[in-house]
Order: sequence, then structure tokens, then C-alpha cells
Amino acid sequence: MFGLSELRETKVYQEGHQEGERSLILRQLTRRIGNVTSELAVKVQTLSLTQLESLGEALLDFSQPADLITWLDEN
Repeated sequence: MFGLSELRETKVYQEGHQEGERSLILRQLTRRIGNVTSELAVKVQTLSLTQLESLGEALLDFSQPADLITWLDEN
């Protein structure tokens, strides 16, 4: 049996966690700045887990789609 720490190291767990992060970030962006274009959503979906976590913090300061575009260009 896997322990919790071993489970977190599995590829399936990590991919599932990353997919959950993407989904959450996209929902938060929609609430914060309105509809996210499919082009921007694709860019968000290609971010690494570290980048997603950083975006999750940064989006709290966003007020318009241009803020997301700027963040993506810089990161």
C-alpha cells in the first residue's frame, strides 16, 4: 500500500493536482476579470504547477484582462 507521501510522488497524483489547479485558477480568473478568452485559457493551461501557484497569488490584484496578458508575457 502507498503511504500519503508516496502517493503524492506518483505521476497520476501530480497530474491530477495540476489539472485541479488549472481549473481553479481559470474559475478565479473568470470571477475576477470576466470571461477569459480561449487563447488566454490555453496559455494558462500550459503553465507549470509553480507558475499556476504564482498566478493564483497574482490574480488577486487583477482588475481587467490586460493584467492577465501582462502577467503571462512576463512569466
